[in-house]
Amino acid sequence: MDKLLKIGVLVSGSGSNLQSILDACAAGRLKARVVCVISNVADAYALERAQAAGVPALHLDHRAHSGREAYDQALVTTLREFGAELVAMAGFMRIITPVLLDAFPMAVMNIHPALLPAFPGLHAQRQALEYGVKVAGCTVHLVDPGTDTGPIIMQAAVPIVEGDTEQTLSARIQKEEHRIYPEAIGLFAAGRLSVNGRRVEILAT
Repeated sequence: MDKLLKIGVLVSGSGSNLQSILDACAAGRLKARVVCVISNVADAYALERAQAAGVPALHLDHRAHSGREAYDQALVTTLREFGAELVAMAGFMRIITPVLLDAFPMAVMNIHPALLPAFPGLHAQRQALEYGVKVAGCTVHLVDPGTDTGPIIMQAAVPIVEGDTEQTLSARIQKEEHRIYPEAIGLFAAGRLSVNGRRVEILAT
């Protein structure tokens, strides 16, 4: 039996991207398993999704720690307790510090609802609509100390249509997020990502 990649998922909200990862693991499309889900928000629905899948679901309150570094050290300790090899941010609304990044070098991944480097940070879909671009999308990237600035693994384009709102655009982008995030994690699990500076090469099988 192939070794399964152990994923720790960080969440703050509803967890739809977490669900796409759980579903891909359950279906065997992703040679991995989620070993823990950690939220900084006590009532995040993502924790219920984890419990329903039989995955340890933990609330780790950032307010109970002295600062970002102390909180990230608590995350590192918990992730290591569960043996996580990849950290997947799935709607985790926290800025990550080098404490976490150094503990999991080139093994912290995030998905962002824009075609980076355009529209980093919050409300990316609103930013895209206000700017008037014709194409939006989503990006899976490795996390670095900046805000949505890490090396890009995979992107998917989503056309903006007449009459789009932030909600309708977000819904169409989410469909692509749910497709490419498990796919990018699968490439990591298979050892097919080679990072050279800002460039991520996808190696042949």
